[in-house]
Amino acid sequence: MSENIIDAQSEVIMHFDLKLEDGSAADSTRINNKPAKLVMGDGSLTPNFEACLLGLKKGEKKAFTLAADDAFGQPNPDNIHHMERSRFSSDLELAEGTIVAFSQPDGSEVPGIVRSVAGDSVTVDFNHPLAGQTVIFDVEIIDVLPAQNKG
Repeated sequence: MSENIIDAQSEVIMHFDLKLEDGSAADSTRINNKPAKLVMGDGSLTPNFEACLLGLKKGEKKAFTLAADDAFGQPNPDNIHHMERSRFSSDLELAEGTIVAFSQPDGSEVPGIVRSVAGDSVTVDFNHPLAGQTVIFDVEIIDVLPAQNKG
């Protein structure tokens, strides 16, 4: 098996552009010219994203259109929270579309998007910003490394 073909355990270095159906850019590794590095099967991509990459070779370019269910999933109503305005820093300007980082008990941060502000109530959406969207995933495989021996 050639080293430069992506299989289920490969480490992949790639540039990608993520666009919405209307052509607007959602994310791109080219902006900072920092390719993404991922290990297939590590859970950082959905199985459908990974399936698109399988079999691609170093130097190959390909575009995939993924429906919401295959990309970032559908928005989950349980991820939308109504919070008191007092929970936010007083100097933070809360407007629709503002992204706020919330600290988790383990020290990590989770981004939430302010969906509405009504008096003292702020509605924050913790769904992935691209949940519910069809995305076009345009990849360029820079390098494929054989799986690191685990254990």
